[in-house]
Amino acid sequence: MSLESESEPVSVRVTPSLQHLALQGQLSNRFLDFLMPDDVPVPLYPSLFMEVCSRGHTEVLKAVVQAWPFPCLPLGDLEQTPELEAFQAVLDGLDLLLAEHERPSRWKLQVVDLRKEHPNIWDEGADTSMAQISCPDSCSSRMSEEQLLRIAVEHVSIKQDANDPLEVSLLQWVMKRKRRVHLCSRKLQIQSGSISRIQKALLAVRLGCIQELHVDVFWTRETMKAFAPYLSRMKNLRVLNFSRMSVNFYTRRRKDASYSSRYAMHLGQLQQLQELHVHHVFFLYGRLPAVLRSQPPLQILSLSFCPLKEADVEFLSRCPCTRQLKHLRLRSMFMDCFGPQTLRSLLQQVAGTLETLALEDCSITDNQLLPMLPALSQCSKLSSFSFYGNHISIDALQALLSLTARLGHLSQGLYPAPLESYEHPDQCLVNTDAWRFAQVKDLLLSTLTALQPSQKIQICTYFCLCTKMCKLITWDPQGDWLVTEELLPGLSALPC
Repeated sequence: MSLESESEPVSVRVTPSLQHLALQGQLSNRFLDFLMPDDVPVPLYPSLFMEVCSRGHTEVLKAVVQAWPFPCLPLGDLEQTPELEAFQAVLDGLDLLLAEHERPSRWKLQVVDLRKEHPNIWDEGADTSMAQISCPDSCSSRMSEEQLLRIAVEHVSIKQDANDPLEVSLLQWVMKRKRRVHLCSRKLQIQSGSISRIQKALLAVRLGCIQELHVDVFWTRETMKAFAPYLSRMKNLRVLNFSRMSVNFYTRRRKDASYSSRYAMHLGQLQQLQELHVHHVFFLYGRLPAVLRSQPPLQILSLSFCPLKEADVEFLSRCPCTRQLKHLRLRSMFMDCFGPQTLRSLLQQVAGTLETLALEDCSITDNQLLPMLPALSQCSKLSSFSFYGNHISIDALQALLSLTARLGHLSQGLYPAPLESYEHPDQCLVNTDAWRFAQVKDLLLSTLTALQPSQKIQICTYFCLCTKMCKLITWDPQGDWLVTEELLPGLSALPC
């Protein structure tokens, strides 16, 4: 052996065997205990990280995180989610970095990504791809000079009970370091009525990064009032799903006006909003124009169990926010006293863009349905239609089926059993009368056999929105009906 080969640097001579052992998962515990990450070649870091993480070598894991040579550490794409102890070791390693008064020149790490965004990024030979991962779009807002690190997560959940241990650990860690760490989440889900718990979590999350907000819990008046200012700070919010206000929101009209005005002010600042889902909220009655007047054009509008005046629905027919609407749901509202032109005007407003229409359990009668049929015929892009729970006659249902059969893109239609199916038409939410409904089915079978529609046609004879269960009969083009009891069908962008 020549002198030149004997003086060859150690790191060069050990690299092939070290790389082979790491990729084969054969590094010994003793070797790992004495490993200095700074001496490890960059291509080995992904394999080394997986190895020490899976074996629970927390001290080595801290050191590997400190010396991570790429801009992004994509933890969410690991085949197995790290155990709590390993995850805490990662946070401890980040702490050692953040403890530096100045950013070291060797410090490459900018983002710890806990989402599943980069498939196969941890596979063998992926070091080049890992070096090219950029800052997530949801975290692209500018940070202050003090903020040295971004943590990207898919969602944050604020629950009444204890959250996921990893999420709890992360939130607590970020809250203590919020001046230097930027936590961004695409989705925020609130299932807690405790405003103190909510506020603590919101202090940890960068509100401008949130794109989806889901509130699904009974809130009191005080919680509602305290949360409102946070809403307007979610400048990039695309989806707002707001539901289940406490029953004490059945308040005097002056109180309703106060809350609708308060939320109108904050909603008006959400100029990126594309989807608005509001359910079980009672302060919109007569106040919908105030809430929606400043909204940009929406793609989805879903209102359920929200008492509305006829003037509120009339406003939707001329509101700028509905001009590009693709999916519309109005559910569990009393429309039987509405004038014959109200729904017709609304459909005329949305006919050019509408793909999904759900007018469910709205007490719509022949007086409202028949005048709106010409406008419905102009909804040429309609692919899903749901009309169950309304109070129409067999003649009106046949006219509706005849019209929807001519809508070329319609693939799914859910219709109510007509009044003639029940012994007492004023009690049409109970089970149908067997003899009367048999006659109705024969009439509908003749109608559908003649029409031969391409859509899937289902007749809803009973439904319960609490359990989301229903009884359906589905038309078989071979000339029969299939009877089932199942969950209410979802409609594309409008799940049940």
